[in-house]
Amino acid sequence: MYGIIDIGSNTIRLNIYRIVENKPILLLSKKNSTGLASYINQGHMSTEGLEHACTVLTDFKVLLDYFKVESFAFATAALRNIDNSEEAVTELSQRTGMAIVVLPGEKEAELDFIGVTSSMPVSGGILIDIGGASTELVIYQGKKILKAFSMPLGSLNMYNQYVQHLIPNRSERKLIKQAVLTALSQDDDFFHAKYQNITEICGVGGTIRAAGKLNNELFDLPSTNMEINTPNIKKLIRLLENDEDDELISIDTLDILLKTVPDRVRTVLPGMIVLHTLIKYFNSKIIHISTTGVREGYLYSQVLGNKDVNTHGQDA
Repeated sequence: MYGIIDIGSNTIRLNIYRIVENKPILLLSKKNSTGLASYINQGHMSTEGLEHACTVLTDFKVLLDYFKVESFAFATAALRNIDNSEEAVTELSQRTGMAIVVLPGEKEAELDFIGVTSSMPVSGGILIDIGGASTELVIYQGKKILKAFSMPLGSLNMYNQYVQHLIPNRSERKLIKQAVLTALSQDDDFFHAKYQNITEICGVGGTIRAAGKLNNELFDLPSTNMEINTPNIKKLIRLLENDEDDELISIDTLDILLKTVPDRVRTVLPGMIVLHTLIKYFNSKIIHISTTGVREGYLYSQVLGNKDVNTHGQDA
């Protein structure tokens, strides 16, 4: 058995897998909505944030040690995009006894793609993984990655940076949209619109899964549905948005959020605004929601040594 710990900006997750015929079978999944991105002040992770992370990781390690599970831990934007990254990782490793690998943004994107292609067929399109403090994009054709890109923005840090109350108002939504477009413009390929009219999105991560739950709830679709017609994202935002420049939120909106995505009440709307901006930029038509992603990619590539995917025309 293998335990994979993913230290993210919104949540810290533990998945335990058994390998059967070279395929991982998920036995246990636990998460803690730590919200590490909320503990970053002027580029530094605070002592309080490290304490929260240490508590969660220690609890996970007790469980892993009890069942004698070989474990691996990696961190994404939560520890990657801070000035005291090396010191934070060292402290967490020393206090928990865990070796922690910090994934570069492009590597995270590639592992997302490996995880997705392990569980579903892909032909061509764009993978989007909106995390708490970063968004990974992978443009692919078959199992060949044409471009992997990471933006230092996500659902939680967009909420923290731009939203004053529970739900973003009109002006705050515009600020989030502009932040996404500005981040894209930092890359030459996107600045020059090299990739356009990408019909299919492969959606990865908690934000897109939450959007899928809202889509099924509000459009009366079965809970097993794993696709979103992209016009529905704009409709969802309009149904849930706050058009006033104050803290008001309708009881109906709050009820929907608490019923459907209780652990993402603050972050799901900022995340869907990021998603909608990318949908418009790439002119996409449909989202296929994946149940696998970076954790499975890490297990396949970094633990089991399976690298059956081409990145930029070469073996990953």
